Amino acid sequence: MAVRQRLRIAALSAAVLALAVASGNAIAQKKYDTGASDTEIRIGNIMPYSGPASAYGVIGKTEAAYFRMINDNGGINGRKINFISYDDAYSPPKTVEQARKLVESDEVLFTFNALGTATQTAVQKYMNAKKVPQLFVASGASKWNDPKQFAWTMGWQPSYRSEGRIFAKHILKTRPDARVAVFYANDDFGKDYVNGLKDIFGDRWSEIVAAEESYENSEPSIDSHIVKLKDSGADVLVNISTPKFAAQAIKRAAEIGWKPMQLLTNVSISTGAVMMAAGFEASEGVLSAGYLKDASDPQWADDDGMKTFLAFADKYMPGANLSDTSPVFGFAVSQTMEQVLRQCGDDLTRENVMKQAASLNDFVPSTVMPGIKVNTSATDFAPIEQLRMMQFKNGRWVFFGDTIGAGAGG
Repeated sequence: MAVRQRLRIAALSAAVLALAVASGNAIAQKKYDTGASDTEIRIGNIMPYSGPASAYGVIGKTEAAYFRMINDNGGINGRKINFISYDDAYSPPKTVEQARKLVESDEVLFTFNALGTATQTAVQKYMNAKKVPQLFVASGASKWNDPKQFAWTMGWQPSYRSEGRIFAKHILKTRPDARVAVFYANDDFGKDYVNGLKDIFGDRWSEIVAAEESYENSEPSIDSHIVKLKDSGADVLVNISTPKFAAQAIKRAAEIGWKPMQLLTNVSISTGAVMMAAGFEASEGVLSAGYLKDASDPQWADDDGMKTFLAFADKYMPGANLSDTSPVFGFAVSQTMEQVLRQCGDDLTRENVMKQAASLNDFVPSTVMPGIKVNTSATDFAPIEQLRMMQFKNGRWVFFGDTIGAGAGG
């Protein structure tokens, strides 16, 4: 009897030990850093919901709606997204304050698609020192693609410098004798575009460029700058400004009877927030380069990707202005973020989040143009490197020419 009892105890102990080992292995497969658990992933975000760039606030609202949709459908790998978004009014000192709050008080796993070149530059060193991913920064500054120096920072959209090069090439091809006026924001965003133009114009800069005018984000109106540029005799205007000022520039040029060939930065191509605000007649013929579909354009009515977006917008953003590119942008970058988190599986460490963000292979968000794919690697932190030229005609953007590899030489 005693022998049998000892055998039963030994068998029970072995079973308990085996269960413990199995459980230990299961637990070991799950890895978490601050901001992640079995039930939650905390994501931080900073947007200019107020201030001179408040038109972009719709992006943050779209992302919040997207993650609500994800949560309604069970989350990502069973975990709900806790999306914490703060306003920095497009002011770098405020950005620093909000970033510290997200990292040190809210203890987010990473920040996602925080917006602005100058604002995110203000926290780039801090985020990298803390080894907290600064993912898919909502800015096309080329500085976000520097994995050697800033291994925890990655952009998403095509770089401003590359777009500047494309504009310069288009000008030289279509207007070889052009006299160019350059209107730009006096910050890293504006200067990146100017550097792209300089890359192509090179030693001919002073010959080609008739005038340059920069503006500050604090200026209430930029009308006087446009008058000065017209007076230079330029017949091409490169408009490197955020939505509020882009609309003012297009409108003012029309008001003073100046009709140059206009090239407009991709960040200000919103039909609703810019072109409509400037006036469709004034906006007619403006050129830009794009990579996103226009939700208000009937050419995408039967497109499967657009149907996916419109179903989302109808349920989670009723009444949203679909002539604005911001919701389309917010949706595409959120899909990319979801893909990264799904690739992470149960390894939700900050290191693995960056590893997966740098391992995207031909991912195609629903609202990007056909032929454009998201690709990253450990040495290439520029997810989107293609664009197509387009022109504003009869109230909508019309694409022309082939998809251009904006990253080449960029």
